[in-house]
Amino acid sequence: MLVLKATVVSCSRRRVRVLPSFLSRCNSAASTSPCGRMSFDEEKQKFLNMPAEEKRGFYKGSVTTVDQVPTWPEYWDKNKSSVARTLEKADKVDEQLAGKVSMWQGDITSLEIDAIVNAANSSLLGGGGVDGAIHRAAGPNLKKECATLGGCRVGEAKITGGYMLPAKYVIHTVGPQGEKPEKLRECYENSLALAKENHLRTIAFPCISTGIYGYPQRPAAKVALSTVKNFLVENKDAVDRVIFCLFLKTDKEIYEDLLQKYFGLD
Repeated sequence: MLVLKATVVSCSRRRVRVLPSFLSRCNSAASTSPCGRMSFDEEKQKFLNMPAEEKRGFYKGSVTTVDQVPTWPEYWDKNKSSVARTLEKADKVDEQLAGKVSMWQGDITSLEIDAIVNAANSSLLGGGGVDGAIHRAAGPNLKKECATLGGCRVGEAKITGGYMLPAKYVIHTVGPQGEKPEKLRECYENSLALAKENHLRTIAFPCISTGIYGYPQRPAAKVALSTVKNFLVENKDAVDRVIFCLFLKTDKEIYEDLLQKYFGLD
């Protein structure tokens, strides 16, 4: 057993107990752990307050800004001749509403926006797929913060800092296993509610639950698009852009089709 002894010195008639130097350094920074290292909260604030240009140096890859992601009207104008129109009747919307959504095929961790959504597991401590990629890019402090949140139930959403990600925040939500539309709807609703509550103007979603959780792609896309549309109609000024971040070619084809149904343009 290691026994630490304090040294006693005299100072102007007072006897002062002096702790060993390395313990003094630890105690002098109440929120650091271990000594000499910033806590995750300090790291979180550091990255939140960091200029975008400086923060880009921490991300190992190219960064994508929101102005590099076309809105749905911009995408439609450029690609409508090659995109098969849906067989279902399109719900026509005004271009301003349609301009708040995007479909984009790329790496969600590269997006320099207010928040990206993580398709997490209930522990919130990282996993495979999108979850693992986000944790790797954000760095170890993301897991440290997640460990304080007490997990997350299916359909719930919780928010953390983005740390070394280009995004400022990560909103973690746990999707259902199998086709459970009410629970999947809650994932999108609760994530959007957190974005609104925290005054986040731009947010990106992966295809929640369609990987190893086994939710069929097209039904999942319908839930995602209908839920986001309802939110945008009811909260017209809450967000500037919702990005559907797609990985598979089949997801891209489904969203090309269904975006014209839910956000129909001439």
